[in-house]
Amino acid sequence: MLRLGLAILSRMLFVPLYIEAIRARPLLLFWAAALAQAAIWIAVPMLFYSAPPGDLAQLLAVGHEFRFDAGVGPPLAYWLAEIAFRIAGLFGVYTLAQICVVATYWCVFALGCAIVGPAHAVMAVLLMVGITLITVPSPDFGPPILSMALWAIALLQYWRALALRQQRSWYMLAAAAALLLLSSSAALILVGVLGVFTAATALRRIAFEAPQPWIAALILVPFLFLHLLWLQGMSASGAADMLTPLLERLREAPSAGENTAAWLRLLGALGFAHAGLFILVVLAAGWPRVRASPAPALIRGGLDPLAARYVKVLALVPMLVTTISAVIAGQTLPIGGAAPLVVLSGLGAVMAAGDSIELYHQRILGFAWTGLLIVPALFVPLLLVALPWTVGTDLRVAQPANAMGEFFAESFERRTGQKLAIVTGDPRSAALIAVAAPSRPSVFFDADPSRSPWITADDIRRQGAVVVWPATETSPGPPSDIKTYFPDLVAEVPRTFDRPVQGRLPPLRIGWGVIRPGTVTPATR
Repeated sequence: MLRLGLAILSRMLFVPLYIEAIRARPLLLFWAAALAQAAIWIAVPMLFYSAPPGDLAQLLAVGHEFRFDAGVGPPLAYWLAEIAFRIAGLFGVYTLAQICVVATYWCVFALGCAIVGPAHAVMAVLLMVGITLITVPSPDFGPPILSMALWAIALLQYWRALALRQQRSWYMLAAAAALLLLSSSAALILVGVLGVFTAATALRRIAFEAPQPWIAALILVPFLFLHLLWLQGMSASGAADMLTPLLERLREAPSAGENTAAWLRLLGALGFAHAGLFILVVLAAGWPRVRASPAPALIRGGLDPLAARYVKVLALVPMLVTTISAVIAGQTLPIGGAAPLVVLSGLGAVMAAGDSIELYHQRILGFAWTGLLIVPALFVPLLLVALPWTVGTDLRVAQPANAMGEFFAESFERRTGQKLAIVTGDPRSAALIAVAAPSRPSVFFDADPSRSPWITADDIRRQGAVVVWPATETSPGPPSDIKTYFPDLVAEVPRTFDRPVQGRLPPLRIGWGVIRPGTVTPATR
């Protein structure tokens, strides 16, 4: 008897704490994991990035104008980013991105609690840390990050409305779908999949008989109209030519193989983004095999076939449709971005594992999960230091945005006596200056003026501007396209900026010129 008691006690002592938390405190474990990830990916860019990541600077340049006709599609993400930036700078934008991530996790957890129970639901959320699309790139806030959160909310409210018969959820579903139409160019696909799923299942009787779904549909009508206008604006500006040349290309027989290969590459990239999740699943399943017994099984009740079909369809169909649409449109990323497509990946993996889940390699599994959470963040400063010295890579997040913004704003003010109101030229450099300059100037995309309808040639003549471009020692003058648009521009001596880590990189030289108010008229195109 004593030996049996000691064996049981020994088994309990070797069960990691997180296993017991999954069983006894799933909500506490959820918040600990979600908030830890959010804190890490707010701290990392604030501490180590000297410039906004990805296309965040351009997003803020567009959002700064609060225009309906910016030619970028649904603008809600641009507006929210600008509001967050005005409130708290880049810290506000990074926090907004992590709010979207935590909201996504919460919706997956709540949906999982309704379908598979709290213990399995928190495991689904823990698996999502292994999906790189919602960890490392998440500080680069934009339509994909926002639409990921809104899509998760819509999935949760849909299930509550139809399967759980919670009538108030219809209105929350309508609100989430309306905001999704304001946020993502893939909203029609995502909302359409929900509609098709309803019509193809027994849920259609509930949806068609109750008045709330019809009220929700009526709420969506004006937002659908706005969404179509924005998609038309994208097509008109050349951002998304969705019909004429695409149909011509589809009729060409040689393009079939190319399209198939492009589609497989997209699916492969999405699969590779799940590499961390796959590692966690393989370890939990007991590979490589060991003699040690698993932790006590985590058992759930029987799974509703409708719930299984719901998760399977909503996890796979949007992924297939958006990637196929991207190939047809000639895009290298899924329509609307990849982040919304991975919302149900963790929950799908847990559901596929069965009603009883035994976790092997408990200690290694805990270390692996912690590594997926922390190691990418630790690699950021290491890469920022190592890459300039080893391969000479000029990282966007390592450009001296503040120094650039201050220099060009002060130079313009000294020469003209006015605050810098417009910056143009190279889009990336101009957007960085616009974000960092104290006066928050507007950006004019001179290569494609239709992308910046908030500025006219007369605005540049009246207010002046700073024109910038990457420069080299051999060519201090402006590029030909800038010279064509500003034929009277007089180039200044290129300015050299110090990077935080210079390494083997060439000096960062920015060519520039000042358009004084009332002196230079841009060429017409």
